[in-house]
Amino acid sequence: MAREDYGDTLATPIQQPGGKLNNDGYGLLTATVVWKANTDNDLSVGNRGSTCPLNGALNAHKFSVSYDALGMAIITVDYIGIDPDVNGGVFTNCEVSASNGLTSESITTNPNFSTTGGDGYYGLIAGTSLTQSPKGPLVEIKNYNEYVSIGTGSTVAFANKKQSYIGMNGSCFESSNGGRFIGFVDPAFKHFYGKTNYLAPQSSFSGHFYTTEAAEVQNMLSYLGTTSRDNDWSSVLPLIIPNYAGTSWISSAENGAFNQLLLSQVNVQDYGLLYKVNYEVRYSVQGWNDSVYRDNRLI
Repeated sequence: MAREDYGDTLATPIQQPGGKLNNDGYGLLTATVVWKANTDNDLSVGNRGSTCPLNGALNAHKFSVSYDALGMAIITVDYIGIDPDVNGGVFTNCEVSASNGLTSESITTNPNFSTTGGDGYYGLIAGTSLTQSPKGPLVEIKNYNEYVSIGTGSTVAFANKKQSYIGMNGSCFESSNGGRFIGFVDPAFKHFYGKTNYLAPQSSFSGHFYTTEAAEVQNMLSYLGTTSRDNDWSSVLPLIIPNYAGTSWISSAENGAFNQLLLSQVNVQDYGLLYKVNYEVRYSVQGWNDSVYRDNRLI
């Protein structure tokens, strides 16, 4: 049986009831609207960039079309945008998660290795009082004044090896003032003997935000590998670390008063009308030495 048309020819798609608008709580708005039109007419209502009829802050991102048996096109359009009341509609608030755990580090980086690491520790690991002992291996003499003559007359020679130095718990070093750490060489200290590493706390923050501005993306990328002592890199980035996690990130004076936050990763997804920026920030108790890592305040 042939189709018979009556009334509106649906040359222009007609919005159907039941549209849906969502706010993710961080400022990202999404919506879905269904339209119907005659398959012989214009189906461009879902073209990217067209304004959402539910909220003018959203624009069409993608659409799909299905066709029924009566020659009707059912157009489902997905819209996306940023709430204009959140950061002026330029970017969403950051959604952040924190990861805290232990990772293997050299025992020499332990804050209690040679001097006291503060509350919670009992006794030093190696200390600073070192004495020569046959418990450790011989090491090469690097200071000419330490050479020892052997023999007399034409048979005189000079020893180029000396005994290494031992500290607490069988810790062994190549010189009297420490120098290179050789290891723990005394089996009497079974909790230290042969050990070279320990489990150190490590914290990091990972998060993401959406932005309509390519300049915001470029800004994040330009600060990759830089350190900060505040949550927004001296107000040049979004608030990528929430205030509840802390607002001052500076190591102790004993550790050099370095910045404790390092922007260690920035990844970008292009959604056409906006960008999703994923990032990671690493935290260091000792701080990131600004001779090695760029301080954002100096850029």
